[in-house]
Amino acid sequence: MGTMWKGGQIYTMKAELQTVEAVYTENGVILGTGALAELENKYRGQIDHVEDLRGGVMFPGFVDSHMHLIGHGETFLKLQLGGCRSREEAIERVKAQAEILPEGIWIIGEGWNENEWTDSGLPERELLDLVAPRHPVLLRRVCRHAIAVNTAALAAAGVNEYTRVPNGGVLGRDAAGRLNGILKEQAQELVLGAMPGATDEYLAAALEAAIEDCWSKGLTGGHTEDLSYYGSCTRTMNAFHSVIHERHKHFRAHLLVHHLVLDEWLREHRGEYIESSLLEFGAMKLFADGALGGRTALLSRPYADDPTTNGVAVHSDDELESLVIKARQHGLAVASHAIGDAAAEKVLKYLEKYPCPEGKRDRLIHGQILRPELVAQMKRMPVITDIQPSFVASDFPWVMERIGDPQGLLVYAWHTLLAEGIPCAGGSDAPIEKVSPLEGIHAAVTRTKPGQKTVYEEKEKLTMYEAISIYTKGSAFAACHERTHGLIGEGYAADFTVLMQDPFGGNPDILLEDLVQMTVVNGNVVYARK
Repeated sequence: MGTMWKGGQIYTMKAELQTVEAVYTENGVILGTGALAELENKYRGQIDHVEDLRGGVMFPGFVDSHMHLIGHGETFLKLQLGGCRSREEAIERVKAQAEILPEGIWIIGEGWNENEWTDSGLPERELLDLVAPRHPVLLRRVCRHAIAVNTAALAAAGVNEYTRVPNGGVLGRDAAGRLNGILKEQAQELVLGAMPGATDEYLAAALEAAIEDCWSKGLTGGHTEDLSYYGSCTRTMNAFHSVIHERHKHFRAHLLVHHLVLDEWLREHRGEYIESSLLEFGAMKLFADGALGGRTALLSRPYADDPTTNGVAVHSDDELESLVIKARQHGLAVASHAIGDAAAEKVLKYLEKYPCPEGKRDRLIHGQILRPELVAQMKRMPVITDIQPSFVASDFPWVMERIGDPQGLLVYAWHTLLAEGIPCAGGSDAPIEKVSPLEGIHAAVTRTKPGQKTVYEEKEKLTMYEAISIYTKGSAFAACHERTHGLIGEGYAADFTVLMQDPFGGNPDILLEDLVQMTVVNGNVVYARK
């Protein structure tokens, strides 16, 4: 027995503007699409439920191709600094938290971004000490490539002026050479390792909050990287199993496996005991560089606004090569964070030298700064570019101050990548950016900040069809599910995102409104607008 879906505009996404009148599903799978009368006749006696879309606009389920699902859930549980407009405001929020928490309890905050502040000063150690002298404080920058900590946090971690800086890390210092509490890249681990561990209940609460919020934004799934941040990889896997399977928070979770927990994951038989159609494991994740905001993304030239650096290589060439070899030894694709063009060059070199296992695809995550010769190289390889369109709205225009003259560079060049035949998948990198796929689609088609008219690199705009495709067909292709997900057609998963208005119908600014009417996973309505 099954469900007939009718009464709205249904885009299959097989071709631009292709629609069908109705869809029939059974047991989480689409069995038929086409004219309503024909489907009613064909499945007479089997239809036990009719879902009236009430004029809504149905798409294949939107899937975020790069996110941190537990991290997104933590935004509902931690001190949030993303809305701050000045360093003073961020410090005041820390002060308020210190006044209500018992002495000695860690104050954990995230989301600060000095590029959005009226002053560009960092929340350094001395300022944090003034408002929270008896609480360890750790504030993660929006990009998660830098943290700000106070003296109590440094003391808890045993970090002092003589601590050796880890390879691929930066310990910030003030003009007098003293630690200023700003730790970047691998140096973050010096303090992160001293934080009290997350409990099972905490992980489950964060996951539940994240999934429910994703449903409300129209997401039916996400490719997520969480396994290395909360102590035991096994505990984190079990949290996903508990929430998605036992608590029935249905969501298509495709988990990347960070190289730091690869051995534990392998000992746990690759998590096979919890795999299902809703929960699976993907490529091995690694980081090749940092982020543009903190000038740690690895460029092929010095930063225009700080010629003393061209970024940070997280791994030496030998280390990077050995990690790729290790992935291949275990039959795994590689998903590498690479924002700068020099980082992408290093990664692509070894991905091509040690080819991806047949039937799998490597990922270049972010790919914000590339060069034409790197794109030509990518065309020879089974490699996906995991792009985050919302970065355009967040990073311009300040990113051009970092890069300077873009001659010879491809900067957030999503249209160029697609035009050159490079498969792209669309994501948010939540919690670094808002998880809403509609806001990502808006950024891709307008290349603007919401509420502003300035268009950044207009030639790199995507069409509405292209932008929606990267969140449907693109995400499916990245996970090698293009034959079962990402389209509305026979044999495909009954995952749907239903909007109240048609984004093909006019002004793309409607995407900035709360348009999600219904979210469907495996044939079940998991979210319905009240």
